[in-house]
Amino acid sequence: MHIGLVHYASPPIVGGVELTIFHHARVLIALGHQITIVSGQGTAFLPQVSYHPEPLIGSYSPAVLEASRILAAGHHPDNFGELLAQTQAALLKNLASCDVIIGHNLFTLHKNLILTTAVYRLLQTGEGPPWVAWHHDFAWLRPQYQPELHPGEPWELLRHPWPGVCHVTVSQAQQADLVRLYGLPPESITVISPGVEPTDFYRANPVVKQLLQKWNLLQADCVFLLPARITRRKNIELGLRWLAAIRDCSGWDARLVVTGPPGPHNPTNTAYLEQLWRLCRELQLEQAVHFAYQAHEDSDQPLLLTDGAVAEFYQLADALLFPSQQEGFGIPILEAALARLPIFATDLLPFRESAGPWATLFAAETPPSKVAQAIVEKLETDRAFQLRQRVLARYTWQSIVETKMLPLLAQVISSQNEGK
Repeated sequence: MHIGLVHYASPPIVGGVELTIFHHARVLIALGHQITIVSGQGTAFLPQVSYHPEPLIGSYSPAVLEASRILAAGHHPDNFGELLAQTQAALLKNLASCDVIIGHNLFTLHKNLILTTAVYRLLQTGEGPPWVAWHHDFAWLRPQYQPELHPGEPWELLRHPWPGVCHVTVSQAQQADLVRLYGLPPESITVISPGVEPTDFYRANPVVKQLLQKWNLLQADCVFLLPARITRRKNIELGLRWLAAIRDCSGWDARLVVTGPPGPHNPTNTAYLEQLWRLCRELQLEQAVHFAYQAHEDSDQPLLLTDGAVAEFYQLADALLFPSQQEGFGIPILEAALARLPIFATDLLPFRESAGPWATLFAAETPPSKVAQAIVEKLETDRAFQLRQRVLARYTWQSIVETKMLPLLAQVISSQNEGK
């Protein structure tokens, strides 16, 4: 698809709408779509973006500011028709080749009523591609804007639905507001929220970001972290059995990330890693257990994570899994506490000493099925874990664009083609 995006401003201007434009463009371009942006302020913030600055599209050019001042007083500027024609021409010049255009806020906000009127006239005459109205705010519902709104056109264009326009709001609350303003049935208004980009939020370094993508960790239902070298006293095989039991009893796509390399002081540790892989195959965990040591892009080279990268995994994980059979102290217990991770570990005296009653500890002989049941019950009642999973499942930009935005745009384009 060739998708046009129109707003008063676009990145790098800072704002919620501008952030939405950035991430929509980023994800759509990565999925192979063409993006053209027209705004009053901004730049080509990605190399693949076709950006066209048009002062008459914005809200801060001298001509728009002067027109807005006169319109706010209830009058039409003498040059209204001239500015309207120039704005229509700018829209068609830059966006005529698009399959669909998304207009942010201009359908219900009064920051540039000449732009609003220009789009309305184009739609009336059937010129140009179809438009999607992406609503973030509603001037007619905000008391602070009432003195600037008046009877007749162009002000009342902001309070009535336009024929042939698909409507999107960013939340169900905004959907209810638009229903109240327009008098439309709720089912005629699509809700597509903003989102988050987890790797950006966590400031993941390139190595961690590459591992997240390679292992698809952000799509997992639960990620356990085992930050340790690969040595027998870390009892990693018990962690594998716990993980298999967790997956069996919960149905989750649960994963385990082991951050360290084989310990350097025992030559049999490399053989131990092979033993762990045999157990993974036996437990059908080949796609669920991730040894960072073996994840280098060059398969012949080991990957040694820095302390900073391990710290990032603490932020990205859902819980600490630490099944050691022997520890002098166990620093990962402290690190997990700082990262606010639930702690599931073997019942060792040093862990009792450092974590007190706030870690969930299991005797080494506890059957994995009972360990798994306790861990799953703990996480199912953990509000932070549940909310995190909700956000990752519903509110990543990638998921929003793929599952909600693109199907809607395809439907709009199809409807336009059928009407021709």
